[in-house]
Amino acid sequence: MERIFTVHVNGQQRPLAALSDPSTLVIVIAALELKADRIAVELNGEIVRRGAWPQTEIRNGDRLEIVHFVGGGLA
Repeated sequence: MERIFTVHVNGQQRPLAALSDPSTLVIVIAALELKADRIAVELNGEIVRRGAWPQTEIRNGDRLEIVHFVGGGLA
């Protein structure tokens, strides 16, 4: 039986069947269909610098906290 790659994103379990274990943060961000230039990521309680995303391994069961930046201003 094949195990489905699963991560926890902002407290919710997210199965990503198309990915293998381990994967990289860049691949996981793409699989979650997020705009990489508008988010910050914490992996298992540690902030991950954007420059480290390509080599940061994400393993089955890891916990990600993802914050989206929203633009705006005063009218």
